Amino acid sequence: MHSGWSALSAEKVLLRFGTVPERGLTLLEAEKRERRWGKNILAEPSRLSLPLLFLNQFQDFMVLVLLGATLLAALLGEFSDALTILIIVLLNAVLGLVQEYRAERSLEALKKLAAPRARVLREGKIRVVAAAKVVPGDIVYLEAGDRVCADLRLLELQDLMVNEAPLTGESDTVHKRIGTLSLPAASPGDAVNMAFSGTEVLAGRGRGLAVATGMQTEIGRIAHLIKEAERSVTPLQARLGRLGRILVWACLAICAVMALLGIIRGEAPYTMLMAGISLAVAAIPEGLPAIVTVSLALGVQRMIRRRAIVRRLPAVETLGSATVICSDKTGTLTENRMSVNRIFAGDTLFGFSQSRFQQIKGQNSGRKGGSGIPARGSALYRSLFIAAQCNNAYREGGAYRGDPTEVALLKIAAAAGIEPDGRFREREYPFSSERKMMSVIQRGRGRRRQLLVKGAPEIVLERCRYYLSAKKGVVALTASIRRELLSQLEIMAGLAMRPLAVAYRDLPPDGGTGAAAEREELIERGLTWTGLFGLEDPPRPEALPAIRLCRRAGIRVVMITGDHRSTAEAIARRLEILEPGGSVLTGGELNALDDRQLQRIIGQVQVFARVSPFHKLRIVRALKGEGEVVAMTGDGINDAPAVKESDIGIAMGLTGTDVTREAASLVLSDDNFSTIVAAVEEGRTIYSNIRKFIRFMLGCNTGEVLTMLLAVLCGLPLPLRAIQILWINLVTDGLPALALGVDLPSEELMEAPPRRRDEDLFSRGLWGKLLLRGIAIGVVTVALFSLALSMGESMARARTIAFAALITAQLVYVYDCRSEGPSSRKQPRNFLLDAAVLSSCLLMVVVIHHPRLSIYFGTAALAAEEWAVVCAAAFLPAMVDRAFSALKTRIEGLFRRKAVG
Repeated sequence: MHSGWSALSAEKVLLRFGTVPERGLTLLEAEKRERRWGKNILAEPSRLSLPLLFLNQFQDFMVLVLLGATLLAALLGEFSDALTILIIVLLNAVLGLVQEYRAERSLEALKKLAAPRARVLREGKIRVVAAAKVVPGDIVYLEAGDRVCADLRLLELQDLMVNEAPLTGESDTVHKRIGTLSLPAASPGDAVNMAFSGTEVLAGRGRGLAVATGMQTEIGRIAHLIKEAERSVTPLQARLGRLGRILVWACLAICAVMALLGIIRGEAPYTMLMAGISLAVAAIPEGLPAIVTVSLALGVQRMIRRRAIVRRLPAVETLGSATVICSDKTGTLTENRMSVNRIFAGDTLFGFSQSRFQQIKGQNSGRKGGSGIPARGSALYRSLFIAAQCNNAYREGGAYRGDPTEVALLKIAAAAGIEPDGRFREREYPFSSERKMMSVIQRGRGRRRQLLVKGAPEIVLERCRYYLSAKKGVVALTASIRRELLSQLEIMAGLAMRPLAVAYRDLPPDGGTGAAAEREELIERGLTWTGLFGLEDPPRPEALPAIRLCRRAGIRVVMITGDHRSTAEAIARRLEILEPGGSVLTGGELNALDDRQLQRIIGQVQVFARVSPFHKLRIVRALKGEGEVVAMTGDGINDAPAVKESDIGIAMGLTGTDVTREAASLVLSDDNFSTIVAAVEEGRTIYSNIRKFIRFMLGCNTGEVLTMLLAVLCGLPLPLRAIQILWINLVTDGLPALALGVDLPSEELMEAPPRRRDEDLFSRGLWGKLLLRGIAIGVVTVALFSLALSMGESMARARTIAFAALITAQLVYVYDCRSEGPSSRKQPRNFLLDAAVLSSCLLMVVVIHHPRLSIYFGTAALAAEEWAVVCAAAFLPAMVDRAFSALKTRIEGLFRRKAVG
């Protein structure tokens, strides 16, 4: 067990691994250690080989029925029919193999895209690398929200708290420390100076030395696999699987009845048995499972191209039902490109542009002459100094790294010639969404110590007792000064700026009663207000069009932010989220409401300001209580409960923590609101395409079954030979059906309201539509067959006319299946479908007119006038369909008018 490292001092552990604490490993050494120790991943089960994947395609119930039909046809001596059925089965298996292989590759891509990252020290620089690249001897940095990527011996920490439940099963928070244990820890739970792979950092920060990676970690040793991107059967796939089994038994029953009726009527039992087998093969929807897999796999790949990474396949279905999107403001609706525009310090309001400070109003500029640089010792300079020192952003190679707000503060401080110096920092009280502030203890000259604070203005103001004035220096914070500060705060917020306050407090040289007494709730009191920054974060250009698209799609957008009410309101109005009659609710107002009161008004609230992660959870539950399907964004570790509670949890890929990403169903690789809307559109497209495919396939199968059944009931010979039925199945249920399953979305797709979450796949009259068209196709085919016989045509020619009419009618039908109803909008061109239909037409003509193939399929060459009759008849079912739809619409309109009257 690696807990033995806990009994060694940090210096000995560093020496053992040959790591320099100030520089970490070199890049070359890291590569050598990766080759020696392997990647930092847990072993995965071996994947199935291609031959085994191919054999797995024959496990489906529908495919087994088809194999049984193949065997029966061969035993009856119909080897050509048996071969045709076998070709259909093999083509279906090849298709399934290709799609499953593509799904495996897609899953691998998803794992790479969703892989956790780690911050390591290499060659003296902090670098962000894939967690799989961490090697023994690496110095790893930790902060709240991280999932520990290796077993670490902790070297430095600041209030580090870890959840070790994934390893120990105990849910209690563990407070870590760095001291050496007198004896090796008996269990991971006792190793308080170590952080173990797979555990979660809840609060604080720290750094540690990787002592074990991959399968050598504690979690690897007990084979406790870290949760990965899930691959599961979606509810839709499960429902279609059940539907497929029902259709199989229904088809077998109908075919058995048809065969029995034919035998009773005097047809040869052998002929009727082969016709029944062939019809069963044609009617069984063996392509149903494949098309769902195809649609989901291709949809997920399209989402990846549009920067949305699906972690859980059921989310793809739920996306199409989303009625509310709760979105963070910063970085999602805005660019997360912070810049300081205003500073109020020392009774003076300053502007900042082109690296210069300009006085807007006030008594004292606090600048050196006309240079535009703050004078040392002025309130402005003091504010900039605190902003730079109470800051965790840093400069690397000329570029700034870190939180965008802190980077903006660092840049404006640098314009005044102030650079941060972490060597004098004694302690940090980190920012959290509950505290809404951050502070550090900084050593100055001699034994001087100060607490430097930055945070939400109203929170900092509550803790201030003094005010730094330009003229009088430090004075008591009076009611009039407080009103002036609040007035400046409102002005900045009204200009859509994010206000941020800075303050300080002088501390005793030795910490007064000792460093242990310097708890944040006691030390962050009696502060001196120094300055107020106004930061601007412009809305993303693509956010407004995406919000308008949501409105047309019947999706409500709710903005959730920790910003000041006025800032949130200004941004919401600019983005058209806050409409006339809409309201803004703050976290304080939310606290005053119980759950029932919140649920009553939740439908009118469009903006939530000054909220905490706990508020997010309440908002999600209230919306779900009103029957909404909720998508919720989150990035911090405390957002994970709300993200998990929502119907569609959305995590930020750039700024989100590992814990939140794992709780989410969807990860945005660009943290962009428009990507959420694109994912919703893809979710709707996938569901719509599956409906199109089912409508087409089952309509065609209905037409084929009724063609044979009506002929038997009417006392006619069988209009199609068994091999002709199989060929129709291959031609129409093949390429055109698959092309329909990957159809392009229409403009109307995002203008329809969200479908109900419990909506049946056959809702909105789908059963009626496919049955009506199937009946029309069957009747027209039998009518043409009967007419040809009555005109003295040979059986082969009459069957060929029926054969061609049935295929052509189905190829016309495929275009009608692209839209749910009559539309004034032009559908986007589906070139894949056009190519599939053209291929099917050519194959049909070849089978009819090729000398050898016509003998094999029992067809006869048709004259031009016969082709004209076939083509004209192929459009009759579509005309019947449209006439029925128009009649239905008129009747519904009459009933509506009658109800209104």
